[in-house]
Amino acid sequence: MDQKFHYATVSEAIAQLRKQGYALDFNLEKNRLKVGELEYTADEFEIVDVYRYEGASDPGDEATVYALASPSGIKGTLVSGYGISADDEAEETLKRLHYKYQRSKQ
Repeated sequence: MDQKFHYATVSEAIAQLRKQGYALDFNLEKNRLKVGELEYTADEFEIVDVYRYEGASDPGDEATVYALASPSGIKGTLVSGYGISADDEAEETLKRLHYKYQRSKQ
């Protein structure tokens, strides 16, 4: 899916994505997407859309919002900050998801 909108803020992007059915708020730990007690293998998901935000003066304001979906219909968002130290496995998982996303756009 091509990105059709650019939302002004992270919170606006999340709110609009929720209206589109991306109801779960994922956290990435190693190769797992977690929502409360629920846990999914990240490799089951694909990035549907990406929204990147850069802080005007504070690098801590930089973030990426990912709209994620699985073939079984599970949909949610993942928000990732830049420069924040994440475990190596989670970082590699995010790279693999990005690679699948970029290949699907070719």
